[in-house]
Amino acid sequence: MRLSTVVLPIHRWSEGQKTWQRAEDLGFHTAYTYDHLSWRSFRNGPWFGAVPTLTAAANATQRMRLGTLVTSPNFRHPVTLAKELISLDDISGGRVTLGIGAGGSGFDARALLKNGQEPWTPRERADRFGEFVPLLDRLLTEDSVSYDGRFYSAYEAYNIPGCVQRPRLPFAVAATGPRGLRLAARYGQAWVTTGDPKLFETGTPEQSVQALRGQAEKLAAACDAVGRDVDELDKILLTGFTPDRGRPLESLDAFVDFAGKHRELGFTDIVIHWPIPDSDFAADEKVFEQIAMETVEQLS
Repeated sequence: MRLSTVVLPIHRWSEGQKTWQRAEDLGFHTAYTYDHLSWRSFRNGPWFGAVPTLTAAANATQRMRLGTLVTSPNFRHPVTLAKELISLDDISGGRVTLGIGAGGSGFDARALLKNGQEPWTPRERADRFGEFVPLLDRLLTEDSVSYDGRFYSAYEAYNIPGCVQRPRLPFAVAATGPRGLRLAARYGQAWVTTGDPKLFETGTPEQSVQALRGQAEKLAAACDAVGRDVDELDKILLTGFTPDRGRPLESLDAFVDFAGKHRELGFTDIVIHWPIPDSDFAADEKVFEQIAMETVEQLS
């Protein structure tokens, strides 16, 4: 099992770079950041762009992988995103993973709307995602792409020299529904889940484990339908959104127990949020660092 972290882009780089460098020193496999225009309780505070942040992080680190968790069509277009990703993959020396999902109904979904315009429905978000991912796959693997779709178009979009990673940088597809799971099965090198959101408020950790087991089974069925071995995909659990909330970060033993239960479900990667005081992601930094340094060894 691998352990990774999410570093929210809330600090000016003069301060933020220390966190990314510390994440590498602690041995995290990957450090991700959220690709939003603003997010939840951080709406009225500093929030920086994901791609520039990851570009800076690529220059501040040497070994650790970097990525988004997740990018969505809410404010991205495949053509411009592909160009940015190819550049980022080059700058990082091939250390980038693209976490990608259909997006939600939060601030990102409204930021580009005209006054009075309604955001996309869940069905339309899924429709766009279903077109977004295959087009992005082509843009990252072909020298020139022309495409005329329902939502997106490209005309002789050139992407030379392509990604450092071949045939392209890996996709970690966030999905729980059947359409998203099919995309993960066909295009993903990894699958991402936060669990069942319906259980967050009133569910139990045991119910969450059962829900995650069900999601993993549906992923396996989706892979089988396209003739792919589900074991080819990494399985990533982004923590903090299950009924356990922050309890696994209260001690090393609590986290090892949490991670072990989810490893038994087939998860290969656990992602924890870098502590942020006075927020939903508050945690004891000494315990957090102990978890980062000792969990993988205890589970081996």
